[in-house]
Amino acid sequence: MKKILVTVVLGVAALAAAQTAAQPPQGQPPASPAQSAAQPAQAPVIKDPAEYNAYVGAIGQKDPAAQISGLEAFLTQYPNSIMKPQALDTLMALYQQTGNPKVMDAAKRVLAVNPDSVKALVVLAFSERAAQKWADAKQHSEHGLEMLPKWTKPEGVSDADFAKQKTQFAAILESIAGFSALQLKDFASAQKHLRAAVEADPNSADNVYPLAVALLPPSTPADEVNGLFFIARAANLVTDPAGKEQVNKFGRSKYMRYHGGEDGWNELLAKTATTPLPTPDFTIKPAPSPAEQAHAMAIATAPEKMDFAQWEFILSNGSQADQDLVWNAIKGKAVQLQGTVIKPTATEFDIAASLDDIEAKKADITLTFEAPVPVKLIPKEGATLDFQGEPVSYTPNPFMMTMEKGMLPKSKVAPPAKKAPVHHKPAAQ
Repeated sequence: MKKILVTVVLGVAALAAAQTAAQPPQGQPPASPAQSAAQPAQAPVIKDPAEYNAYVGAIGQKDPAAQISGLEAFLTQYPNSIMKPQALDTLMALYQQTGNPKVMDAAKRVLAVNPDSVKALVVLAFSERAAQKWADAKQHSEHGLEMLPKWTKPEGVSDADFAKQKTQFAAILESIAGFSALQLKDFASAQKHLRAAVEADPNSADNVYPLAVALLPPSTPADEVNGLFFIARAANLVTDPAGKEQVNKFGRSKYMRYHGGEDGWNELLAKTATTPLPTPDFTIKPAPSPAEQAHAMAIATAPEKMDFAQWEFILSNGSQADQDLVWNAIKGKAVQLQGTVIKPTATEFDIAASLDDIEAKKADITLTFEAPVPVKLIPKEGATLDFQGEPVSYTPNPFMMTMEKGMLPKSKVAPPAKKAPVHHKPAAQ
């Protein structure tokens, strides 16, 4: 994108330089105000000879620094000159060419006299994107896209050059608008603008990767499929080995989350290496729904041989028939489990027994005791605990199983400690 902008800015400078004041025929002195007034009004004409000479002297400098200095002096001396818009356009281009940070201020000065200047909107939006001013960058790039079709060809520029520059401007503005929208979590705008940017340049990882991110969840399933296509495409386009591996890892995880396995991921990488855009019939088979997974789990293993996490998954996601299959097999029967203590009291322990809930420090079992637990046997929060109980009820969402007749492992009785021998001082002699 930076290389494109350099090319575009050079074009901006060329256009700005072409938009100078009407000059007298070669070999003749500058026209007097009266003569200028009599000429056809095809271009801005400076009527004051001193002002005319000041402008021509500034714009005619060969050195960019001297040209900048001359134009700034001209604008200071003639703040209301008819050539002010052209002078500001050229000044903005020169600041951009020379890498001067005043380019943003120059673009703002252009917009102050012409709020719809496409060139100024491009430069300002690009600078704001670099400064991470996302709201401003989005506003100015979208305004630029709105004005671009209305932009008229400057005098002296060929149709081909003007069409090329408009295409370049459109690609830059779409990219900035899309990336800025993504940072603002405006996913709909990000998808629209970044897709246009990718269609303009399908080989730019700077646009393909953000488009993939914009299309992945919380997007719709249809958008997610395209997001998986573009994340695989980005993994092909990124050239830095570390970056390529990172994008590949991220894409594979998103693919597995959607598809339910990594089968087909390598094939998608191979496809997107040579195919820049998804075809209308492109699709990826989604993973089975939680209910489908719960059913497969329920018929694959007897409930008595399942672990607690499997019970929880089926009782939370399965059909009523699958839930009943598991629940009827374990209800009221003593089961021995291991979990992490979340909150213990003398009569009731809140315990996390599935790995996900253990990591989230969220209870999924309430274990009650028929008699208070002795204080010395009450575990600390976060302790790993072996226990026994009988399931009596559950709620599917949020999941919680209530177990009664809680029992803790019997602690081994330690043998009595031997008394240390008593040593007496020797008797005085």
